[in-house]
Amino acid sequence: MELHITPQLRQTTAASRALEDYLERLPLSAGQRRELAQRTEEIGSGDPVADLHRVLAEASGRGADSDPAAGAPASVDARLRLMYPAAAEGSAAPAAGVAPAIGRDRGAPSIAVAPPLNRKSMVPRPWGELNPFARWVEEENHRLEHRPSRWRRKKAKAAPEHPPEPHYVEDHLDKSDAPDPKGYWQRTGNVRRITLLVLMVLQTSMATYFMSDVLPYHGTKPLEMLVLGLFALLFLWVSAGFWTAMTGFLVLMRGDDEYLISHEKAGNREIAPEARTAIVMPICNEDVARVFAGLRATYESLERTGQLQHFDFFILSDSGEADICAAETAAWAALCRETGGFGRIFYRHRRRRVKRKSGNLDDFCRRWGADYRYMVVLDADSVMTGECLTKLTRLMEEHPGAGIIQTAPRAAGRDTLYARIQQFSTRVYGPLFTAGLHYWQLGESHFWGHNAIIRLKPFMKHCALAPLPGRGNLSGPIMSHDFVEASLMRRAGWSVWIAYDLDGSYEEMPPNLLDELSRDRRWCQGNLMNFKLFLARGMHVVHRAVFVTGVMAYVSAPLWALFLLLSTVLLAAHTLIDPQYFTSPRQLFPIWPEWHPEKALALVSATATILFLPKVLAVLLFAVKGARGFGGALALLVSMVIELLFSMALAPVRMLFHTRFVLGAFFGWNAGWKSPPRADNETVWGEALRRHGWHSLLGVVWGGVVFWLNPSFIWWLIPIAGSLAVSVPVSVLSSRVSFGRGFRRAGLFKIPEETTPPFELLETVRHFNETPALPGFVEAVVDPSFNALVCATAHAHPAVPQLTRHLREKLVRSALKDGPDALNDKQKNSLLEEPGLLSQLHQQVWSGAPEVHADWLAALRRVPAQAVVA
Repeated sequence: MELHITPQLRQTTAASRALEDYLERLPLSAGQRRELAQRTEEIGSGDPVADLHRVLAEASGRGADSDPAAGAPASVDARLRLMYPAAAEGSAAPAAGVAPAIGRDRGAPSIAVAPPLNRKSMVPRPWGELNPFARWVEEENHRLEHRPSRWRRKKAKAAPEHPPEPHYVEDHLDKSDAPDPKGYWQRTGNVRRITLLVLMVLQTSMATYFMSDVLPYHGTKPLEMLVLGLFALLFLWVSAGFWTAMTGFLVLMRGDDEYLISHEKAGNREIAPEARTAIVMPICNEDVARVFAGLRATYESLERTGQLQHFDFFILSDSGEADICAAETAAWAALCRETGGFGRIFYRHRRRRVKRKSGNLDDFCRRWGADYRYMVVLDADSVMTGECLTKLTRLMEEHPGAGIIQTAPRAAGRDTLYARIQQFSTRVYGPLFTAGLHYWQLGESHFWGHNAIIRLKPFMKHCALAPLPGRGNLSGPIMSHDFVEASLMRRAGWSVWIAYDLDGSYEEMPPNLLDELSRDRRWCQGNLMNFKLFLARGMHVVHRAVFVTGVMAYVSAPLWALFLLLSTVLLAAHTLIDPQYFTSPRQLFPIWPEWHPEKALALVSATATILFLPKVLAVLLFAVKGARGFGGALALLVSMVIELLFSMALAPVRMLFHTRFVLGAFFGWNAGWKSPPRADNETVWGEALRRHGWHSLLGVVWGGVVFWLNPSFIWWLIPIAGSLAVSVPVSVLSSRVSFGRGFRRAGLFKIPEETTPPFELLETVRHFNETPALPGFVEAVVDPSFNALVCATAHAHPAVPQLTRHLREKLVRSALKDGPDALNDKQKNSLLEEPGLLSQLHQQVWSGAPEVHADWLAALRRVPAQAVVA
């Protein structure tokens, strides 16, 4: 008899212990715990955890049927109410937002993670024929098809004339729904842009003329002609940046621009109740703690302005990793509970993730865009002050013709040496270029996709993105959507502005060179794809120029590489091949190859001046207006010198990487899509050697070849070949946090956001440091409270085909038997997105059955996650 009784006693003891552990994890008082245990024992079915679920379901008034497996789904409501005692079913904002409204969704308990749907259409318009000649033929054929026949012309003349409907709306801005489709700034803008073009052409012509004097045969040989052509194109690109910075310097020194969007101060007037703004943050597999820390700092800053009632927050998730999806749900609930944001902070996780970030925004616009007048788009690392957000809304109200107002985000928050140098660079030099861009572009400015406010009605009507026509890697869904959306907004008659003088807009830089280049690879392919729209119908000439500059930002790298290669070939040809003095049959006088080192030195000096003078002027500007935020004038000057040397060392490395990106885009190499890191990642030596090893080898070989050809020319090549040779240690050491903090202690690369940190950035760091370890998929299955939360935030789909139901049950059995590590992210997400499956797995894991995998049992013994305890 003992052989039969002992296992039974052990099983009973294990089941009782499981019940005690389960009750311990619920937010209960000691009295409630004893009462539930007593009521559970009264049922006595042999499965105490299943009995507890039935008791909880009956206590909440839901009840459970006779099926023991239905206990956990029925007890979700009771577990939620234990987490949120203030919640009351049907209340819109219970307890002033500290608890969610618990309702029913298709018969299952549900928490409203998003407002009610208010669907509106957002249909992309086909791009049509992008070839201008083919488009002209198409238009002529269309006109001929609609021409009246000869016998009807006389009748048509007698009838009253009605202007035909425009075949293309963007060609008729008089019919635009914008208040000022032509733009009151156009005359001034045209004068400014023509001036810029003349300055660029004159400067480039002079430089190309002097370059021809430097070449031995003064550009008369085919190889020299090719070198001159590349030089002219590259110098024209450099000249555009030079005059943009010079203009920005003059504007900032003067301190005002009559066409600045914020020139007419919006003041602190009350925002109209109907001017509601949605603050949306698209995310995809991000650092959850950092994302929600920055969002909380933004929310609390807006709350301090007293204007929070005009704003709602949306986290729009495209995450595919199950642990991150679970952590996002926990972080959303914690954020709402701690800020009282239930009913104002919403969370949306897309099941069908198409068109990346632009598709995520389109999905929001179709679902809830009609509820709001404006939309502020944030990046995952964005932080904005409440003052900045309210100013953007007031500026939109003051300028009814503005479609987009872009702020100039300031980089801050990183500690690696590389990131601190980049933060310093953007903080010191960036204002010159941004002010210069605004001076030339005016109401046809850039849109960078984040930290900007958008007027939703025209955005939904005109800015839906159709795939690019054609085949290959440069066709299909648009990757870099921001430039295209700005051009479509302007094509419809709505202006796009840069409010570069607004404070309170922040972002973070990539922590190291390799992470920045990973981001550049996506941008490169996106900008090359966008260039197909250069000749699209109706685009403004300035936005056509934006497409060109976007391409040149990356195509200039292979052009520069080709220029350097041809220069080396030219040197080899003049060294190894005897010169030709007579190049034509009847030539009377010989052509003597001439070398003018002094002219070459003068040309290099002039080019260096054009490249570096904007940086010197930027330092001068801050020295005049106050350099205290940068550690003083001397520290600012020393930091500039080190940054110049650092940027020179990285320029050849970026050249080779960007060349590879451009070739990869044309040849169809996959660019990938991975969210950038949001932490101070350091590059290890092995990774640097793998990515930069061939750069070092190329630099050594290249320098050796040039030294063998002509030792005197090695001095011209050292800045390039030498930088490539030391690319491995430069990449590794610049990624070190210790070096970054060491330079900070020395007073170098300081920015005002470090000297006097904004309160919102300090709060972001504090919230991030105070964030406990967030739960993942395993906790969503095991923890009673978190399991109820995840079940309530998902959407139940009870009516499914028999085959689907069978596959679901098979997935639950497989997860129970094989453990969580045997599931891929797709399978885990299937469980997270189906409340019935997740609660069923939850109950079976706690049942103590022999088939439960050891990993689940180990998870039961772990301490419950702090983040999900109410």
